[in-house]
Amino acid sequence: MLRRLRTTLGESASPLSPPLSKYGWLRGLTYLVVGWIALFVALAGSDEMRAGYQLSVPEGLLAGFAQGIAVVLALWRPTTAWTLSLSATVVTALTARASLGPFPTTPTLALPPPAPAVGAGPGWPWSTPELVAHTAVLVLLALRLRTRTAVAALLASGLATYVLEGVIGARWFTPTGVASVALFAVAVLVGSALRGRREARIQLVEQATITAEERARRTLLEERSRIARELHDVVAHHMSVISIQAQVAPHLTENPSPELKENLVGIRQNALEALAELRRVLGVLRSENPEDPYGLGESGGRAAPQAPQPT
Repeated sequence: MLRRLRTTLGESASPLSPPLSKYGWLRGLTYLVVGWIALFVALAGSDEMRAGYQLSVPEGLLAGFAQGIAVVLALWRPTTAWTLSLSATVVTALTARASLGPFPTTPTLALPPPAPAVGAGPGWPWSTPELVAHTAVLVLLALRLRTRTAVAALLASGLATYVLEGVIGARWFTPTGVASVALFAVAVLVGSALRGRREARIQLVEQATITAEERARRTLLEERSRIARELHDVVAHHMSVISIQAQVAPHLTENPSPELKENLVGIRQNALEALAELRRVLGVLRSENPEDPYGLGESGGRAAPQAPQPT
C-alpha cells in the first residue's frame, strides 16, 4: 500500500492516479478531499439512517460506510463503486420502507387504502448522504469512462429511483427521486465535459508534438537533399569529365604506348568507381531512412534512393 501510494503521489501520473491530477500535490489534495467526503458520508449517513429511517445501529453503520467506501473506491474502480453505491441505496430504501408505512398488500372492502402522505417523512429513496455519495461516484465515473458508459449508469440510477419511488412507494416520506435524478444528470454532464476537455487537450499536445517532429524531419531531409545536390553538381560533374577524357585520350595520340593505354584505362576505371561510390553516398543522403537506403529491411516499402525528390 505504501508503494502504491508513492506511485500515485509521484511526479508523473499513473493509471492508479485520480483524474484531473497532473501534479503530485494536486493528486494528494484530491485524495484528501475525497477522503473527507467519504468520512462525512459514512458518519452522516449512519446518523440519518438511525434517526430518519429507524434502522438499528449496525444497519445504519453498514449503510453509511458502504456509501463512504464507494466514494473512495471510485478513484480506482468507478464501475464497482457505482454498483456498490446504487445497491446499498436500494437495499437501504427497501429496508427502511417498513418504518415509512408501506401500503397494505391485502386490500379490505370496508376501508379504502390510505393515500400516501407525501412530504410528511424523511427523504426517500435517496437520503442526503446517499445523494452526495452517488453524485461524487458518478462524477468520477464520467471522468474515467466513456460518455456512453456514464449515460448508461445514469439511466440505471434513474430507473432504480423510479421503481423505488413510483412503483413500490411508501406512505410517509419526502420524495427525492426527481431532484436526485436531476443532480445525477448534472454530475454526468460535468464529468463528461471535463473528460472531453482533457482528451481534446491531450490530442492537441500530441498533434503539436507530431507537427514539430514532422517539421524537424522535413528540415533534416531538405538539408540532406541540398548537400546531395551540391555534391552531385560539383563532384559528379568533374568525375564524369575525367572519365570521358581518359577514354578519349588514346585516340588523340598517334601510336600510344601500352603503358599509356593501361594508365588511362585505370584512370577511367577509378573515375567510374568513384561515381558509383558517390551515387551510394547520395542515395544515403536522399533517403528517409539512412540505415536502410535501399529499402531492404523493415522499410522496404520506401521509394528508391534515386527516385525524384519531393518538390
